[in-house]
This record gives sequence, structure tokens and C-alpha cells, in this order.
Amino acid sequence: MAHAVRRCEVADIAEWACLRHALWPDGSVEEHATEIAAALPGAWLRGYLALSGEGEAIGFAEISIRRYANGSTQSPVPFLEGIWVSAEYRRHGIGLLLVERISADCAEEGFVELCSDAEIDNLVSHHAHQSWGFAETERVVYFRKPL
Repeated sequence: MAHAVRRCEVADIAEWACLRHALWPDGSVEEHATEIAAALPGAWLRGYLALSGEGEAIGFAEISIRRYANGSTQSPVPFLEGIWVSAEYRRHGIGLLLVERISADCAEEGFVELCSDAEIDNLVSHHAHQSWGFAETERVVYFRKPL
């Protein structure tokens, strides 16, 4: 049976939070679930689950609808906040399936682009983005001055 991707619903919050925790372990699963639940009613945060042929969640991607993103040509803009695939399913096209589904959904809503970012030294992520059809737009170094 082929892999599938679907958009997350309220019933998926617990599973989405567990996968999100695998990508961003600094927050607890409970904190992730609370953040997701708070964001869903506004529709600015969206999750997608990648499922194995047996229906097991093997990855996820998350987008937000941002007012602005570096390199974007329009506002608002969907932004790929994160993507994670279980180790045993990596390099099998699961990330591409997630990005393709997100792209199709966003295009259907009238968006003309999907933006993303990666740490400047994360070459694996750079390569993955390129393989998913993203083009690098600019490089930015952020600064902070404590007050």
C-alpha cells in the first residue's frame, strides 16, 4: 500500500504534538499540544501527517501563514515551519509527498508561493529544499541587542 499525506484535524493534535516534539524536543509533548490547540482556530498554523501504507504516522510537516517572509513576493505567505520524517522512512520521498500536498493545498487557496528557511550551516536541509523545488532567495544573519 502506498504512503499518503493528509491535513491534520483536531483529532490529530496528540499525534501531531508527538511528531512535533521529535523535531523540536525543547518543549514537552504537552506544551506542543497546547500550542497547536491554541493556534488551530485561527487557521494560521496547519499540520500535515505522512502515513505509511498501514496508516501509521511516519512524518509530519507544519506551515504557518505569515504576514511576511524573507524572499517572498506576496503577503500573506504560507511558510514551511518544519518537516520531520521517521528515520526508517527518510530518503524514500516522504518529505516530497508532504511538500507536494502542502503546495497543492496552498495553490488551491490562491497562494502563489511557499517559503521556508534553514539554518545557514544545515546543508542537509538546503539540499532537501532544493530537491523539493525550493530556490534559495537570500541569506540573512540575525542580530539581537539586549536592552
